[in-house]
Amino acid sequence: MQYNQFGTLGKTSRLGFGMMRLPCLEDGSVDEERAVRMIRRGIDGGINYVDTAYPYHGGMSEKVVGRALKDGYREKTFLTTKLPCWKVESRRDMDTLLDEQLKRLDVPCVDMYLLHALNGERYEKMKELGCQDFFEHALKDGRVRHVGFSFHDSHESFRKILLDYDAWEMCQVQYNYLDDEYQAGREGIRLAEERKVPVVIMEPLRGGALAKVPSDVQAAMDARAEKRSPAEWAFRFAGNPTGVKVVLSGMSDEKALEENLDIFDRVFPGNLTAEEDAFCMELKRIFLARRPVMCTACRYCQPCPQGVRIPEIFAAVNRAVMLDRREDFERSYAALAREEGDASRCVGCGTCEAACPQGLDIIELLRKADERVLTGGRA
Repeated sequence: MQYNQFGTLGKTSRLGFGMMRLPCLEDGSVDEERAVRMIRRGIDGGINYVDTAYPYHGGMSEKVVGRALKDGYREKTFLTTKLPCWKVESRRDMDTLLDEQLKRLDVPCVDMYLLHALNGERYEKMKELGCQDFFEHALKDGRVRHVGFSFHDSHESFRKILLDYDAWEMCQVQYNYLDDEYQAGREGIRLAEERKVPVVIMEPLRGGALAKVPSDVQAAMDARAEKRSPAEWAFRFAGNPTGVKVVLSGMSDEKALEENLDIFDRVFPGNLTAEEDAFCMELKRIFLARRPVMCTACRYCQPCPQGVRIPEIFAAVNRAVMLDRREDFERSYAALAREEGDASRCVGCGTCEAACPQGLDIIELLRKADERVLTGGRA
């Protein structure tokens, strides 16, 4: 296991154990006995950074983590959890939620406490409600040792949040070779390093999609002289920037845990050459070339008179085909249907096609999506 200095927090393992994807039983509940064994095996294998949050596994993640960290394991780890900002309506709520989380975890304090899933609008609300005052008091009374934020929004919002508060001690961002320009992106990681704010990476495998890749992506990897698994290429990319201190992985079975422990013997800042970084960008190009709908999400087609959420439908189609995970489309599309934005509502009025800068055959593409024909359709 590789380690590095994480600001004033201490020396952390490059691999962090993310607690959003714990092993589950057939009914969807956490397999607690197995999860505890896996967490402790990970710590015994060198992991000393554990990341959980209030909503993971319907609130069970924090309880399972607390149980796993008994018997001396708490003293071996840096423990992170997150304030569920969407549940906060007052300054008092922040204290109430933190106290509830400490009770779930059965610990007197956490090493790192984050504002969870910030975007620009949510951050402004949290500021108005007094999050900075809350942080100061939680640090002073010892319930929290360090503070930071996790992030999902534009690069511009990331920059604003990062520069707005001098007391940030870490930021957690989504980063992988498909998302190197998405949300905070490479530039955001560089900015955080300039500000001396350590970076923790989430979604390095994009929800597992970069661990089992389509055949054409695998063929490109197989043609290389160095033989690395898809997961190793992804982890090496995510862990390459010098500002990155921890790369989180949600490991839901023992095989993934052991493979990751092995890979992270070789993941460190600068572990990719410039040529290897360029190869990762070639992998991205191969993935993107698989997209069947050349929608740029410009949103000129919105609002649809019938409420059809055209960009979201096309994004779901592209993700399913690009990542060769067609089953994911059903979940995404079902959610759109529940919100009355699915393609079945299209009446073929043509308003969207007249507005589309890309000249897409939107009506036909929507029909195919609704009929689950997730191939072809390029324009």
